[in-house]
Amino acid sequence: MQWLIILLATPWILALPGLAASADLIAIPGGSFVMGDSAGDANEAPTRVTVKPFRMMRTEVTNQSFAAFIKAAGYVTDRERAGWGWVWPAGKWLRRKGADWRHPHGPDDTIKGRDDHPVVQVSANDAVAYCRWRGLRLPTEAEWEFAARGTDGRRYPWGNNPPKQSAPFRTNFGRVRCCGADGTDGYVKTAPVGLFPAGNSPFGLQDMAGNVWEWTSDRFPGQPQERVIRGGGWGNNPYCLRVSYRHGNRPEYGLDMVGFRCAGDAPKP
Repeated sequence: MQWLIILLATPWILALPGLAASADLIAIPGGSFVMGDSAGDANEAPTRVTVKPFRMMRTEVTNQSFAAFIKAAGYVTDRERAGWGWVWPAGKWLRRKGADWRHPHGPDDTIKGRDDHPVVQVSANDAVAYCRWRGLRLPTEAEWEFAARGTDGRRYPWGNNPPKQSAPFRTNFGRVRCCGADGTDGYVKTAPVGLFPAGNSPFGLQDMAGNVWEWTSDRFPGQPQERVIRGGGWGNNPYCLRVSYRHGNRPEYGLDMVGFRCAGDAPKP
């Protein structure tokens, strides 16, 4: 099967399922909401925030869509240049030689058969480059949280109840007790994007909790050298999947539990 790639003012990618999923933008109306969680960490102090209308990808960017970008742009990722990436094999982060987006967990791993899984081992810099190629950008932290929770103060995209490793599954995540991978939902590590519609956000965005963490455009409070990631991943417990939970990583890092999705301004009338 050949790939059909059409580049216009805003590039769109058509034809294969993994590409189509990453091209699906959801209109978010904007509004005011309370960002944070009074029962969360110290850096989650509740603050009322207003966001303008914007658009956001329904799912995380897939391996297939990212591969199309690499081919079209001739881009080389930060982790490919560095020759190593961070992996989470057993409850702690390890630096592994040969880990990159084509080999997420190390040189013996490949993305064969995972076209519709979220791309990982991409840095914030790589994510910015992909989004720019698509005529888009990374979401701000406030946009990300608003898209994940809406205006009713819910703790997870689907409501206030934490996910369980039992049917009906709401997301792909780790052990209920921190912290490690769990395959009860059918996937020890990444899962195909959009596989758990019971976990959709109020606006219909998928995988806003679990599967992989997602880069945002904001710097982490008190750590200007780090970029905020949101959403939790396949190796995290429910506490880290709350929509208000924040973590930071250096923008050049790539990790096997971190991916991204793009956002964009609302179209002008």
